[in-house]
Amino acid sequence: MKNISEEQLEELEIFNSVSKSSLIKLKDFGEVKKYQPGNHLFRDKEEVSTLYVVLSGSISLYKLNENGNKRVIFILGRGKMINDVIIQDLPSSINCEIFEESYILSYDKYTFLKIMEDDFILTKNVMFSLAMKVRRLYRQLKNATGVVRMEKKLAAKLWKLSRDYGVKCEDGVTINMNISVTYLADLLGSKRETVSRSLKILLDNKLIKYENKKIKVIDQDKLSKFFKAP
Repeated sequence: MKNISEEQLEELEIFNSVSKSSLIKLKDFGEVKKYQPGNHLFRDKEEVSTLYVVLSGSISLYKLNENGNKRVIFILGRGKMINDVIIQDLPSSINCEIFEESYILSYDKYTFLKIMEDDFILTKNVMFSLAMKVRRLYRQLKNATGVVRMEKKLAAKLWKLSRDYGVKCEDGVTINMNISVTYLADLLGSKRETVSRSLKILLDNKLIKYENKKIKVIDQDKLSKFFKAP
């Protein structure tokens, strides 16, 4: 466990523009813990009374289908609130797994709600966090229809990852995380073999490069046009 400073909190998206008094409370009541890939913060249907924020690294939120296969719903990185839905006082509705080595900031839910009561900006930030997830779910539902070919779904997912986690390099944008074909299948809720064939289509079209679990998007505009084309 380690402490966190007000300056570190101010840099996080979820705490943007909150009051000085709120920052002091968030510093005093927050706890930071390091987690390794594969660890779980919570699982589906668990009672959870802790709110979590990604301080560094990244996490996956996923569901299991009737066959026990993963479908990754979100990858969340630095500054994102993980389980804002628990303010509803219901059990967790999703699994949370550490994707990359991460430091996670945690708060007792009721303490955090009290801080929200006294700071509308913090409340608004949490509402924006929830709204962002809803919007992303709408897009996922659109892309989940059977009429969209898998290579287009994959292209759309890689474009989004390159925008959120991309690092510019000489010949494109590298997605700054290790991503296996199996994990891409989890992201798309599909079979590994199907995703592998779709990945080859993107490689053959010279839209991406893939080596040692690192994906480089050669041209984000071309990739965007590929998945938007009829």
